[in-house]
Amino acid sequence: MQPFPTDWTTALVLVPHPDDPEYGMAAAVAKWTAEGKDVHYALASRGEAGIAGMPPETAGPIREDEQRRSAAVVGVHDVQFWDFPDSRIVDTAELRAAIAEAISTVAPQLVITIYSGPEWGPDLPNQRDHIEFATAVAAVFDELADPPRWLFENGPDATHGEVVDGYVDLAVEALAAHETYLSVLDPQTPVVEQARRQVEATTGAHPEFGGQRTVGFILRRGAGVTAS
Repeated sequence: MQPFPTDWTTALVLVPHPDDPEYGMAAAVAKWTAEGKDVHYALASRGEAGIAGMPPETAGPIREDEQRRSAAVVGVHDVQFWDFPDSRIVDTAELRAAIAEAISTVAPQLVITIYSGPEWGPDLPNQRDHIEFATAVAAVFDELADPPRWLFENGPDATHGEVVDGYVDLAVEALAAHETYLSVLDPQTPVVEQARRQVEATTGAHPEFGGQRTVGFILRRGAGVTAS
């Protein structure tokens, strides 16, 4: 695993749902913004289908508000929502156009998206929304005349790692900001406990980085990487 690139100033995080950044990369984002880097979020949906027993018209605004508060914890203040239908996101021309517009507007050197593989691990299938969205991001990247320098996914079997010692607590706070969502997802477990368990699982101590806590990323496009 290689160290994550440092020679960039602006990143765009593209994900389908609220909480997608917090379930993997928030500790890295907190580190980057603390270093003065500029990170933007764009989300395809407002997560309106994500709270069991709650109608979409109620859940959507709650999840949007929780995502904005969560992003602020890690120093992200530009958060866009595109209103594609939660749980029914597909790789369409309309989705690709929104992705391309976001990249053009932000003009990042670095784009990060959700994992596109079929499963996170044994018996842990990936969501169809994630796969369709990440596929669309890669397609747009390949179609751009002047794409950003790198496209990474946040997921397993990482090629690059960002050491995040000192930023794990901020990542826990960011995920815990999704309070309503988490409290319904697992009513028996306190929200902060849920958040810490998840963040610690995705920021494991990595031997290649001296046993320091690390967030893993997969390089999909960039120097020496061919389209797939």
